[in-house]
Amino acid sequence: MLSSAPHSSGFIHKQVLSDRKLQSETLRFTELSRVLQLLQDPLSSSLKERQIFILKKLVKRCQRGFLLRDLADIFKIVNLCAERVSDHPEYARVLCDLLQICGLPFLKEKSSDEMNYAAVVTDCVSQMGYLMRIPLPEVQHQICSSVIAFYSRDKHKPSFDGVCPTRADYRALMVERSAVAETLVMSLALMEEQLPVKLRLLQTLQILSRSSEVNCNLMLRAQAAQKICFHMSEGDPSGQLLFRSSEILWNLLENGSREEVTAQLSNGDCIASLKDTFLHLLLNGFRHYDRQLRNDLLVLLSLIAENPGAPLIESGFVKHLTLFATFPELKSHNPLVRNLKLSFNHEDFEMKKLLLNIIVVLSKDLAALQLFKEGRVMLALMLLIKPSSSAARSGRRSWTSIQQEELQLQALSTLSALAPVMLDDYMSCQSNTCLLLLLDWCLQDDSFSGRGHGFHGGGGGKKAQMRYCVRVLRSVTSAENEPLKQDLCDQGAVGQLLGVLRWFVGRPEDEDAVALEIQMDCQFVLSVLCEGDMHRKELFGSEGVEMLIQYLSLDAALVFSGLGHNKLLLSTVDCLWSCVVGCFVTEDAFVAARGVDLLLRLLQRSPRRMLTPLMAVLLELCENPQAVTHLLQWSGERDATAPQLLLHIWRTDEERMGVTREPHGEIADVQWPIVCRHQDPSSNSAAVRDVSENLRANIYCIFCKLGFEGLSGLSAEDHVTLSIIHRYLDFKVGEVVHEVSAELSDEGASPVLPDEAALKSILEVSKATAESVRSLQQSILGRRQQEELQEEQRLYREIRFTHKQREIAAEAWRNYVARTSNYSVLKAFRRLQEERSTGEHDAPSDGENTLSDQ
Repeated sequence: MLSSAPHSSGFIHKQVLSDRKLQSETLRFTELSRVLQLLQDPLSSSLKERQIFILKKLVKRCQRGFLLRDLADIFKIVNLCAERVSDHPEYARVLCDLLQICGLPFLKEKSSDEMNYAAVVTDCVSQMGYLMRIPLPEVQHQICSSVIAFYSRDKHKPSFDGVCPTRADYRALMVERSAVAETLVMSLALMEEQLPVKLRLLQTLQILSRSSEVNCNLMLRAQAAQKICFHMSEGDPSGQLLFRSSEILWNLLENGSREEVTAQLSNGDCIASLKDTFLHLLLNGFRHYDRQLRNDLLVLLSLIAENPGAPLIESGFVKHLTLFATFPELKSHNPLVRNLKLSFNHEDFEMKKLLLNIIVVLSKDLAALQLFKEGRVMLALMLLIKPSSSAARSGRRSWTSIQQEELQLQALSTLSALAPVMLDDYMSCQSNTCLLLLLDWCLQDDSFSGRGHGFHGGGGGKKAQMRYCVRVLRSVTSAENEPLKQDLCDQGAVGQLLGVLRWFVGRPEDEDAVALEIQMDCQFVLSVLCEGDMHRKELFGSEGVEMLIQYLSLDAALVFSGLGHNKLLLSTVDCLWSCVVGCFVTEDAFVAARGVDLLLRLLQRSPRRMLTPLMAVLLELCENPQAVTHLLQWSGERDATAPQLLLHIWRTDEERMGVTREPHGEIADVQWPIVCRHQDPSSNSAAVRDVSENLRANIYCIFCKLGFEGLSGLSAEDHVTLSIIHRYLDFKVGEVVHEVSAELSDEGASPVLPDEAALKSILEVSKATAESVRSLQQSILGRRQQEELQEEQRLYREIRFTHKQREIAAEAWRNYVARTSNYSVLKAFRRLQEERSTGEHDAPSDGENTLSDQ
């Protein structure tokens, strides 16, 4: 009996708790029913004091939160109170108290309650947003506070009597599903004259959009970006309106659709609001926070400027931005900058870079370019690019050396985008001279291989300046402006760029991605300058040829290293095409330096994609007789000759293109002897297009220079391929005639009799040519078979002779062994030997007697 006492006591305790819980649930259900009945009774309007009393009692009982299963009844009570607020303001306090409790996490009794009551929770949170229509500031303020508290990620301690609060991620999900963010954005229109409530509402939107993509998209659906930006410039002594508005816009950009945000901000009213806000912060802001906010607005403007429909120019904003971008490099009497003072701190430095970035973004707009021209943007950029500034020499306050270097790089980057579309201003500022001086300064400076500063200084020291300087030269020469190219050549750009390349060739230890980019850009500029101009090719001269030879001698391991040497090699081939080919002086120098041998070596080692430019350059060089001589004398890996290499490339290309051939390379289809699998014979101009898309036409032209006869070292397979190459042009003519006939047939047009006879004659000749080539190939293969048979017989004769000699040697050895081991055999051999010697001795005597008798 004693041992069972604790068990009985625990059972009684649990039973008591269960009874209490049941009584509590019954009491709560009874109270909610009584409150609803009392509020819904139409005859109880005179019992307002009693209603408020019982509502306060309900509030007092639910101080720790509402149960999920009671939410439907609770929000019926909340809505009934909201309906009475306009006529009876006494309900406002009770309504605020109920909404305050709604800010607490709802309570669940079982783990499944969250899923079971999800729809109810979503509907209740949504109704909280709809209550913003109540024109009472205290109610609206409390709704915002409750939404913030409910959405908060703070952890809440477990509640009482076995119930616990819902999880934070569950509450966030319910807020997203309720679309309360969209409702709150739409309620902004109700807060025009209520600044405190508006600030609280903006704070709520700021928290809801901080990390939720769903809330941001819901807010954008309600035009949040446009509505918030439109009110940014309104007066607010505390500064919270501007701060929270900008934070919301940033949240929408980061978590929502950037395109939708910029589209909403590309509105005339929004641009005007941004303009007023930016000017106010720039001219009147003195705090660190004001400068940061000003720079944030510039980033927003950069994104808006990417939208072609944004009315930045119409609002006059671009003109103001141009004025600020050229300050303090250019003097101006404009009132906006007359009293503007820069402190040259980090925020002002960032503003300067952002203004230069906006210029790059706006450079695609022709109207903006006109404003840049009027604002002398090009001159300001050239002043920033100069290695040493006049401000530093005069001693007045300016950018630090690190800031000056990064601004120099930023200006060069801006110039590379702006110069090609503002060539007149570029030339009037003598920019070519300035850039070439900067290039010379980079090479002469001892800190060339040091480390740079900032985003643009990744190349290290003056290498970053050289990188962007050469990039500007590349961008302006790409514009194909002849006066600009002539000015560059008159300034000595060809020799200076060769000097840059020579500097890099002599320092392989400095080879990195930036160095490769500089070298490729230099070669591109040289190609553009020298292409089609003999005098400039002569200026390129032997020094340039020597540079090309060094680049063509690159180790094959570097080409396939992945660092970018393959692109450098292609750039070198392009430079060879533009700066050497076509000028006898440079061609002779290139051939004399064994450049043709290097091209053939590259042909032997390079992948297929690099063969086309190499083959094209080699074909052009074949116009030079000395190059042809070097081609015929060349011997590569495995003693391969140039004709053998070209024939191997031809066969490889045919295999890649799917040309049908017999097992030994003979023509398989005399109707289409060289048509590839990817070529549609029925399509228009397929035969002509095929010439420009494969290597075989170039190989045919090279063999036309080398000749088809007297080529040594070719195998029978090579001769079979060579017979096809010899008739390549005839086969192409046949393809073209086939296409013409097919087009006439498709169009239903019949040629006149002479033309029809000519077409048939050409087709017959083409087919006969293919048959004759196939017969020639078969005879070549037959001769090879005969030669192989003769060679096989000769080998058999040699084998028989070898076996006979081995047998004779074996027999001699056996005789020798017998003589040394058997004395009788030795005596017989000795006697035979003596008889032979006696016979040989008597033979001359007989001869002498015969002669005497005669």
